[in-house]
Amino acid sequence: MVRYIDHIRNVIPGRQRPDNNLPPQGVTVDMGEFDYGKEQDKRKMSFYNPLDPVPKYEYYAKDTWTGRIKSTRPSLDVLRKPPEPDDLPPPPEDDGRPKVKLVRFGWVLGVMIRCMLNIWGVIMFLRLPWITSQAGIILTYVIIFMSVTITTITATSVSAISTNGKVYSGGTYFMISRSLGPEFGAPIGLLFAFANALACSLNTVGFAETVRDVLKDNKAQMVDDVNDVRIIGTITVVILLCITFAGMSWEAKAQILFFIALLLSLANYFVGTVITPSIEKQSVGFFGYHAEIFISNLLPSFRGKDGSFFRMFSIFFPSATGILSGVNICGDLKDPSGGIPKGTLLAIFWTTLSYLFIAITCASTVVRDASGIVNDSLALSNSSIHCSGLGCKFGWNFDRCEQNYTCSSGLANNFQILTTVSGSGYLITIGIFAATLSSALGFLVSAPKIFQCLCKDNIYPYIGFFGKGYGENNEPLRGYMLMFTIALAFILIGDLNTIAPLISNFFLCSYGLINFSCFHASVTKSPGWRPQYRYFNPWTSLFAAFLSFILMFLFTWWAALVTSAIVLCLLGYVTYKKPQINWGTSYQASFYNMALSFSMSLTGVNDHIKNFRPQCLVLTGPPNARPALVDFVGTFTKNISLMICGNIIMEDEKSSFPQHSTDMLVDWLNQRKVRSFYTSFNSDCLKDGAHNLMQASGLGKLKPNTLVMGYKTNWQECKPESLQDYVNTISDAFDCSYGIAILRMMDGLDVTDDLQSSGRSLAIENPAFDADEVKQSEIDETDRNSEISDDGSNDQVRSVFQTKQGRKTIDIYWISDDGGLTLLVPYLLTRRNRWKKSKIRVFILGDQETTKEDRTDMKMLLKRFRLEIEDIVVITDVDKAPLAKNMQRYKETIASFILSEEQAGGDIQELKRLSPWKVSIKDLEAIKPKVERTVRLNEIIKKNSIHAALVVISLPVPDVNCPSSLYMAWLEALSYGIHCPVLLIRGNQENVMTFYCQ
Repeated sequence: MVRYIDHIRNVIPGRQRPDNNLPPQGVTVDMGEFDYGKEQDKRKMSFYNPLDPVPKYEYYAKDTWTGRIKSTRPSLDVLRKPPEPDDLPPPPEDDGRPKVKLVRFGWVLGVMIRCMLNIWGVIMFLRLPWITSQAGIILTYVIIFMSVTITTITATSVSAISTNGKVYSGGTYFMISRSLGPEFGAPIGLLFAFANALACSLNTVGFAETVRDVLKDNKAQMVDDVNDVRIIGTITVVILLCITFAGMSWEAKAQILFFIALLLSLANYFVGTVITPSIEKQSVGFFGYHAEIFISNLLPSFRGKDGSFFRMFSIFFPSATGILSGVNICGDLKDPSGGIPKGTLLAIFWTTLSYLFIAITCASTVVRDASGIVNDSLALSNSSIHCSGLGCKFGWNFDRCEQNYTCSSGLANNFQILTTVSGSGYLITIGIFAATLSSALGFLVSAPKIFQCLCKDNIYPYIGFFGKGYGENNEPLRGYMLMFTIALAFILIGDLNTIAPLISNFFLCSYGLINFSCFHASVTKSPGWRPQYRYFNPWTSLFAAFLSFILMFLFTWWAALVTSAIVLCLLGYVTYKKPQINWGTSYQASFYNMALSFSMSLTGVNDHIKNFRPQCLVLTGPPNARPALVDFVGTFTKNISLMICGNIIMEDEKSSFPQHSTDMLVDWLNQRKVRSFYTSFNSDCLKDGAHNLMQASGLGKLKPNTLVMGYKTNWQECKPESLQDYVNTISDAFDCSYGIAILRMMDGLDVTDDLQSSGRSLAIENPAFDADEVKQSEIDETDRNSEISDDGSNDQVRSVFQTKQGRKTIDIYWISDDGGLTLLVPYLLTRRNRWKKSKIRVFILGDQETTKEDRTDMKMLLKRFRLEIEDIVVITDVDKAPLAKNMQRYKETIASFILSEEQAGGDIQELKRLSPWKVSIKDLEAIKPKVERTVRLNEIIKKNSIHAALVVISLPVPDVNCPSSLYMAWLEALSYGIHCPVLLIRGNQENVMTFYCQ
């Protein structure tokens, strides 16, 4: 056995699989602080079995993304039938490849500053004062707050989606496609990449306008206003393309420089508003803070072809579209779950404040119309000239141009008014350059990255050509050329006011789909939907989605129609082609809910870890005979999972089973409001009947994967054949790759005696389930909100699982790593009203020397699962000798099954073959250390979980050669004397929980 242990310790944690997604050029990625695979952890095993490892991070991490070798837990076959040493695969060899550290950004630089740089763009500097002059202060604030409402709700939806698993390259497209599925994700991926290309052109045109105005001021105009913008914009985008080809290693430092330049330019502007204006500044309409100017700019004064509220809204909205910049580099953040919500929302907050202050300060200091002519000053002209405009109050006569709408200056006519108001116009120009170039460069880089991810998914034909990557960083050079071509085409329009509404249209469509993704994932109630970010509401997400789609049509109705038509065509193509991909999306999860009524709809959906649900086959016998078992399983399966109550009818009892009993039991389930199917099966024994039920129950994907049984409390007194049949049923379930859950209650589960003594009806007594268990005691607390119908039915017995659990704890003793079923079932319980106040505590095995490290590693693992755990306790004294009286009790339970000395003189193997429930002295000696630790664990459980509402313990896997009585004595020693319900549970060694998005 020692050599088995040595081999399996070297083999199981590092079994290597082919991986086509490893980083190029022989570089192995090291996950840095996220690498929990410590060498010392690989030596820790459960005391259940020397080959049975304790829970570990490596069993849930994907090698395909991280580039490191994935650890694999032993299968049920390995645990039940230890392999021969020669059959074990050799341990993986160190390939000697160098490891590199990944660059990780904090939330300030990686999210907040990046988002602020993209939000602060060309619109803030060149259009916000003009929008304020057109819409007035009040409507401008309405526009800002409506935009912020959409972006804030979208930010909360993005935070929820991005913290429900690790998001890799592809940003928004990756999130939508992996949440809503390829049907919606693929069209939005194309549209979002296109929108980023348009955003690049928007900021490039803004930069070109500023350069053109500088040239005009210096009498250096090239052709005319529009063609100058086209020429400068084309040259600029070519230079940006060359920069992307050259490499972006300096991008993070450049961002800081751009950010500092923007802060200086904003500070320069606000300082300029309080400086007494010169004659030149007064001539263009800037007079400092005056109540008259503020009042005159409160109400709208729409003019020109763009003079409408929704036109102003559509032009402003692109200034709020940089909120996804942090999400697009989610894979490069140190703490995405904490950084994205905090950084994005803070970026929205600070940029919103800046917009509000810029709007109100410029509208309080600058008049709408001014001539820009110094000679229009009343002090320099003839004072007898009649003057009626607002400028007259400040000594200026702008009536001539104001009445004819020919003024060239003022808030409504000069796009560069911030340059005039500020203390130094050069700093504003530098700020415009920083905002436009950083945003343009960012969008030009992100658009091909998003498109490359879409190309690699091979959803649409003929686009794979643009997904090819080059160099160490897998740069999509072909994608750069495609996005450059699109950006250049819109730059040639040369009009910022024409490009902005188009960008608003595409971004609103993307935001609408993001919010709908969050709503859809929430209402499907998939167990895989466990976002760490909690401050979102699915109905506000639905509201934001609806508002986004409405605004699309109000902004530019024809562009919205074109966008909708494109999305429908792309969606129809994907729906028709049905790409062979499986991302565990909420679209698939909703299919599961529909399948409860329309099971055939689920046949085309592939299984995925994110959508795993414990679909339970419950061996209840007649369900009303074990109401607590029915209530317990119904609590965590109702409305989200399949539950089948199985009743195995013995062949010799078939004639005594009433024909109408099935209808009676279904009525009982309906009255108890338990969403469960009921099925019965005729068999000679429990094992055969359970085996046939496991093989035949279910339809399509609605097929059980977890067997739930009641604990056999009379195992010492029942017939030996019945005991052997019970343990064989457990072994057979493991052979069928089922998860196993055994519920034990101190007062038993069977209420047959109670029903019969009170004259209540019972469909049938079923000998297959041994109705001679100890009867269930009366429950001392009832729940006024019980789901039992109050129709006066006389065969309903309340159980402890129909009462509110209050603030008691659910204690999980995760002794062995089973794939996560031990954690998933308690988590599903806490989603119910009666258990929602209960806190989960996790107990793990550990060493005294490494207690802190063990607790930290488990905390990080549970955090990646997005589970709310009250506390993590490391058990370090399990090797301490148990109390003598407890060991004596264990010996008494097994004493009647030990082979006598006379029998031991014969052939032991033959005796055990004839009586497989018998135990030899050799068996007892082999299991003695294991039993001592089990008895000690039972003492620890009774001490630590005295106030628990439920105790969940990892179920040991029985060896194929383990006598049935010895296994039951083991379970008895583990769960004896615990006052609250005990759930012994074990998964089938396959992952049922994941911390990955895909």
